[in-house]
Amino acid sequence: MANIRDVASLAGVSPSTVSRVLNGDPSLSVLEETRRKIISAAEQLQYNMASKRAVSKSMPLKDYKIGLVTFCSEQFESEDPYYLSIRMQIEKEFNQMGLHITRTIRWVNHESYESLSGLDGLIVIGKFEFDPYNLFFNRIQNIVFVDYSPDEDRFDSVVVDFNKVTTTALDHLTGLGYTKIGLISSRDFINRFGSSTGIDSIDQRQSSFEAYMKNKNLYMPEHVHIGSNFSMSSGYQLMKDAIKKGKLPEAFLIGSDPMAIAASRALKEAGVKVPMDVALVGIDDIEMAAYMDPPLTTVKIYTEQMGQTAVKMLLERIGGREVPLKVVLPSKLIVRSSCGAGRFPKTAVQK
Repeated sequence: MANIRDVASLAGVSPSTVSRVLNGDPSLSVLEETRRKIISAAEQLQYNMASKRAVSKSMPLKDYKIGLVTFCSEQFESEDPYYLSIRMQIEKEFNQMGLHITRTIRWVNHESYESLSGLDGLIVIGKFEFDPYNLFFNRIQNIVFVDYSPDEDRFDSVVVDFNKVTTTALDHLTGLGYTKIGLISSRDFINRFGSSTGIDSIDQRQSSFEAYMKNKNLYMPEHVHIGSNFSMSSGYQLMKDAIKKGKLPEAFLIGSDPMAIAASRALKEAGVKVPMDVALVGIDDIEMAAYMDPPLTTVKIYTEQMGQTAVKMLLERIGGREVPLKVVLPSKLIVRSSCGAGRFPKTAVQK
């Protein structure tokens, strides 16, 4: 197994310089070229810093350096409170315990792996792919992912079962008698940390919708509209596209409440009435959903509990728990006026 002297020899520097660079010593001033040589040498030799920098269990909790990684910008958070709610609850939990977040890292700024240097714990909000062999990432012993579970055998995670969320919403709509149901949602994107790139894939809401509707012989691909994100602007434009195509379905399941609120605006501008002409069901239950006209039926995601659970799991990890845990939080259907429930008798059955 390689040691620090092996790394120093390959990089052509002293062992003390290697140690200070890999431990993220903020007082050290070295050329960027030298820093890269050291990191490259350590990776080449598969030098594992995790075992060299195990945090003392006797260290006071307030001395731990905790990082928070989130994929979205502050502007995106203002448009979609889903991730904002999670982040704010995490910060609230730490503040209530007299602790604080040492560093908040936003993926949109394309921070390098060096931004993780010196951290003892990490909470990751959103979908991220990390290089498991990167030294700055690999040496962090305590990591919790929120809204994504990249490796349940290694990392703690707090997630939502969006297959169940989608099924709950569609059971409600079909139970009301709707058979022509459309989807407005987004593709999924897994961000590559330290890069502006990522992996584009089908979101679970879309795949679950297609499977459910096909199983009931109700799937109509012309009523499926998928964008690149879950923003209000995307929801508005996708509904405009659906209106332009003509022959709207009887109801839409919409991938997020902000998308649903914007989609409702597009329908109103076109003279299409909700729920008389088209019923809507969203996902999230953000505060604004109850004040939409008409109020939005939605499936509630417990974002505050996601943040609370993430902090609890991180502290358990710091406290010595070694077995990784995956927590799947429940969801709940919130029935309001936008789904048209009042138009049907309570005994309505699926056609």
